[in-house]
Amino acid sequence: MVLSVPNVSEGRDPRVIARLRDACAVPRVRVVDVHSDADHDRTVFTLVGPPMDVQDALVELAGACIDLIDLRRHDGVHPRVGALDVAPIVALTPDDEPLAEEVALGVADRIGNELMLPVFLYGNLVADPTRNRPHHFRTGGADALAEAIEEGRLRPDAGPERLHPTAGAVLVGVRPPLIAWNVELPDASLADARAIADRIRESGGGHPGLRAPGCRAGVHEPRGLPGHVAGAGAGRRPAAGRAVGGDGRLERAGGHDPPRRPPGHEPGGAGPRALHARAAAGGTLPRAAPPRTAHVPMTSETTPHGETP
Repeated sequence: MVLSVPNVSEGRDPRVIARLRDACAVPRVRVVDVHSDADHDRTVFTLVGPPMDVQDALVELAGACIDLIDLRRHDGVHPRVGALDVAPIVALTPDDEPLAEEVALGVADRIGNELMLPVFLYGNLVADPTRNRPHHFRTGGADALAEAIEEGRLRPDAGPERLHPTAGAVLVGVRPPLIAWNVELPDASLADARAIADRIRESGGGHPGLRAPGCRAGVHEPRGLPGHVAGAGAGRRPAAGRAVGGDGRLERAGGHDPPRRPPGHEPGGAGPRALHARAAAGGTLPRAAPPRTAHVPMTSETTPHGETP
């Protein structure tokens, strides 16, 4: 069995989201979780199934994204470069990595050659540290990526050497399991949020593996702010959450706990234990309510290899 958690750049229109979900539901593939965020204008699907069937599901999803999503009309706060923005294959254990890599490379080849979308590889599929995480491609958005391709600084690993006019590019990678959650900042400004993110993330000398970009959420819900943790152990979630106080100030361990989510739910996709149980039972995981205040969504992986979703 293979696990994938594709992220699409649509989180507001329930009819479009339903059609995208249907595109994933090819025979023998189970959609065990769907999580949408209106402010991010983004939906994460959690897919489980046999390797070739999951590959088929991702190709079908990419085709549906071409038909249903126009990035030119996208104004969500989450960085993105594609309608099907990222399609990671999750290696639950190191022993799963060879199969995950084989599936991911097949997905990249098919999306690039069958659908004529440019595909960039990341994560375990590349050795270059300057392009092993999605944010290496998303910095500056689709316009900056198009410029890098045109100037020859970047070349897609599959597909045409130009962005699709409405669907952009697709990032395909292999990574370990990811934990994601939000830290809500009810009274913080965007500047406050970014200052906090700068201090708590790994690149600013904060928690190992922590990714925490700050941004505004408030188009469809009150003001919010995303951040991510990657590459840290699963046990670092409480420590990272306590680093941000309820008034937006940094705190040491023992301060405020992060907001609670419904049991078994992770905004970045279903947790590995829960998804296996749910898939076997034929059920779905609980959905989280949309954020009601400013927040920092975080992600944390269980091994030292990470991606910013």
